[in-house]
Amino acid sequence: MLHSEFIPAAQEDSRRLMIMLHGLGDSIEGYRWLPEALNLPWFNYLLINAPDEYYGGYSWYDFAGDMVPGVERSRKMLFGILDEQRAKGFPTDQTILGGFSQGCLMSIDVGLRYPHRLAGIVGISGYVCEPENLLRQLSPVALQQRLLITHGKLDPMVPFAEVREQINMLKAAGLHIEWHEFVKEHTIAGEMELDVMREFIVRGYLVAK
Repeated sequence: MLHSEFIPAAQEDSRRLMIMLHGLGDSIEGYRWLPEALNLPWFNYLLINAPDEYYGGYSWYDFAGDMVPGVERSRKMLFGILDEQRAKGFPTDQTILGGFSQGCLMSIDVGLRYPHRLAGIVGISGYVCEPENLLRQLSPVALQQRLLITHGKLDPMVPFAEVREQINMLKAAGLHIEWHEFVKEHTIAGEMELDVMREFIVRGYLVAK
């Protein structure tokens, strides 16, 4: 069972939802700033802690060993979260699934296998687990999914060139990916990157800024 925290939208009765997945060693606490920073009053947020404890924070999978079993276990848990939100009245096509670093990997992994179309998938400073295998296991709606993937040219933890090659492989398979490069390290590039995220989210909902 994953620990999560729901932050309601300022606009009453909104069914629009962003699920945000943190990176290695982080937690829900690391993303409490996001609702205010994005400033989208019709957005509900669901912040989730990964299942494994890691030096005061949490981890979605074992990055130092065989990561696949951990990714598969976390994928199953996140499928359950998405199913729960549907049952609570948050339609998948009104839900953004996003994450940073390990959370980015999980967002891509889950979003492209989940059998229902999302409003969008946002991946920041992450990478793809076994892209060839992912392409063999795409959901029937994967080619309808919208993805925004951002990465830093100066990232010392997740090499930029390798990630760009993975993303180009996914794009060549027909996936709809918007790729944005920033002169940044392993972080979110402030308002510049938030602007790109906000525009992607708003466009997906066909709502004027």
